[in-house]
Amino acid sequence: MSDSPAAGPAAPSRDQLALERTRLANERTLLAYLRTGIMLAATGGTLLTLKLESGRLTALAWPLMAAAAVVIAIGVWRYGRMARSLRG
Repeated sequence: MSDSPAAGPAAPSRDQLALERTRLANERTLLAYLRTGIMLAATGGTLLTLKLESGRLTALAWPLMAAAAVVIAIGVWRYGRMARSLRG
């Protein structure tokens, strides 16, 4: 009997597993940015659809829509930057 492990696929190294966890965390972070941006845009859109006499809601809706675009852009930028650094 030999003490060598059975023939089969090699187990991933600790470094490979850590890299994969980091990639998955990066994806979760992107999804959180997207979720926040969508929520801001939906809130702004809802305020725009309310047909009230007050212009205060409209004045609040447009900055929310702009904030949504900024949050999504930052999230995509950060995701891309981290993905490039993980590739080497």
